[in-house]
Amino acid sequence: MLWVEQLITSFIASAAFGVIFQAPKSTLFKCGLVGSTGWIIYRIFVEWDLNEITGTFVASFVIAMIAQFFARKYKTPVIVFSVAGIIPLVPGGLAYDAMRHFVQNNYETALPISAKAFMVSGAIAIGLVLSEVINQSVKKIRKRR
Repeated sequence: MLWVEQLITSFIASAAFGVIFQAPKSTLFKCGLVGSTGWIIYRIFVEWDLNEITGTFVASFVIAMIAQFFARKYKTPVIVFSVAGIIPLVPGGLAYDAMRHFVQNNYETALPISAKAFMVSGAIAIGLVLSEVINQSVKKIRKRR
């Protein structure tokens, strides 16, 4: 049941951020689908005791690829799907915990947590950028043919 709850919750969170970012109403379901797909990929990595940072990278890469596909198919900017879809992966809780420990002068705990939040954020950025680079490379190759 935990997987179903997480699927539904990540779907709602992504669709809700689509509403907050004023995405077109016709794209809200797709935004939720992108976010829940990315979150489930991340959870698979966590459940199988694989690296969380790698899971975040793979999930953000897949989110960006799906966002590009939806953008082409529905003639909508990529950012509509990628921003809403990436929301479940953002390490807000980690950043909060790190800052809380810094404020409490508990630096031994705060530094590893903040380093992890930084690496997760970097994994998200690299996944999104790598997907765009691959997409642009494929477009150039298709253009040459």
